[in-house]
Amino acid sequence: MVEQREVPDGYHVHKNGGGLVEDTAHVNDTVYIGPDARVFGNARVYGNAQVSGNAVVSGNAKVLDNAVVGGDAKVYGHARVSDNAVVSGNAEVSDYAEVSGNAEVYGYALVFGYAKVYGNAQVCGDAGVKRAEVGGTAEVYGIKRSDGYTFAYVTCSDGNMRIIAGCRYFTMEEAYAHWEETRGGTKLGDETIGILESLKILSKLRLDGCV
Repeated sequence: MVEQREVPDGYHVHKNGGGLVEDTAHVNDTVYIGPDARVFGNARVYGNAQVSGNAVVSGNAKVLDNAVVGGDAKVYGHARVSDNAVVSGNAEVSDYAEVSGNAEVYGYALVFGYAKVYGNAQVCGDAGVKRAEVGGTAEVYGIKRSDGYTFAYVTCSDGNMRIIAGCRYFTMEEAYAHWEETRGGTKLGDETIGILESLKILSKLRLDGCV
């Protein structure tokens, strides 16, 4: 005998996948909403999109075309995930951010603000992208400092890699100079220099095909 699922008031079970959809959301019959996934608020899921795993799509977010939101990922605010983009792991896409093309956002990555990730770009690890446009075959590497401050090493639309941390937008050389000047001789400064070194190594390993 199949156990009947308890459905909260104001929700219904999506016919394709069995996930919970709030009555205020707009979800096409053609999309897949997995049994443990949820769509609520004024979110829209159209086309052949998939929301699977424990993923959540909420607010005024849109998931369109063949996009996939899976794992424990969250897409909310006015964010948009479209084309063949994939958001997975514990990643979050929020505010007015857009992920499109064949882009992938995964790990504990955060894409927020007015950021755009497109093409074959990848944003992974603890990376955070707030304002930049990341496209082409760009990759973003991120490491979080002990105080919660996230450092991302991003291939920008001009083809050059830069460090993005908070409101800072530096070349690697500028980043070294800034944190040596402002944090030199402190534990936080030493940790920051170590993070910059690690980000350089990660990007080189990827270019060499080692990771």
